[in-house]
Amino acid sequence: MNKNKKKLSVILSAAILFLAACGEDKSTSTESEIKGETNKFKIGVTQIVEHPSLNAAYDGFKKAIEDAGLVVEYQVENAQNDNSANTTIANNLVSSGVDLIFANSTPSAQAVSAVTEDIPVVFTSVTDAVSAELVDSMESPGGNVTGTVDTQPEAIPSTIAFLKDELGAKNVGMVFNSGEQNSRAQVDAVKEQMAEVGLNVVEASVSTSAEVKQATESLIGKVDSLYIITDNTVVSALESVVDVANEHKLPMMVGEFDSVKRGGLGAYGFEYFDIGYEAGEMAVKILKGESTPADLPVQYPQNLRFVLNKGTVDTLGIEVKDEWKSEFVE
Repeated sequence: MNKNKKKLSVILSAAILFLAACGEDKSTSTESEIKGETNKFKIGVTQIVEHPSLNAAYDGFKKAIEDAGLVVEYQVENAQNDNSANTTIANNLVSSGVDLIFANSTPSAQAVSAVTEDIPVVFTSVTDAVSAELVDSMESPGGNVTGTVDTQPEAIPSTIAFLKDELGAKNVGMVFNSGEQNSRAQVDAVKEQMAEVGLNVVEASVSTSAEVKQATESLIGKVDSLYIITDNTVVSALESVVDVANEHKLPMMVGEFDSVKRGGLGAYGFEYFDIGYEAGEMAVKILKGESTPADLPVQYPQNLRFVLNKGTVDTLGIEVKDEWKSEFVE
């Protein structure tokens, strides 16, 4: 009996040690899993409307996050150019506990910055971050918001010079949403610079994309050319502007390359994918704890290029000069 008791005691001790070891392994595994979860980030995305430039900027942002090797869950919201929806989205993202918000457009960034001073916000597709009251200055943002702008300092002067010197423009039509801060800032800058070289701006304001074609038609007989800036409302309905411009043989300069691809005559610009990517790189630094928005200066686009639409050039019968150093899209 004593021998049997000893054997039983040995067996029980071994079983206890085995279970304890299993318990330790399970605990270690759980800690590892928890540690892995802490390295997964949640990014809220708010975009004012669907159009190719903004979509390209978002693609660039995601690519930068991917290239950095971060594990990210995205909560993506699109306001479809509805201001009330834009505000609702901002509040929803803030209350959902995201680690960072990517705001793709001026209205999107304004809505988010109005409802949080704690969550880091990185924007792109914003024209004038200071006038929009998103940052204190380009060099020192000063709060929880920073990003990349879609205004290259030489783009507007180069476009104006081309309209005047190469196309012989005198009266330039501009269709835009006057209720959008991004657009108002651009139009004011264009008007000021055009006045300095003797060009006249004729405005046509819209509030929805459904009004774009009629607003463009209202300019016929009053202008000899068009300049369509990066206005979200107008760009979302750009084909209607292109149809009117081509029908009446009006050369139409635009604010970015995607609008050239869709029928605009030409643009001095950059790729929206690139400014989205640069915004993504800023987000990576913030999420890794290497920087804060207040430490990261707002960035301008790089590498200004001149692109023409070959089909529109042919439609308007424009002779392309070698000194323009232009690239072409079909």
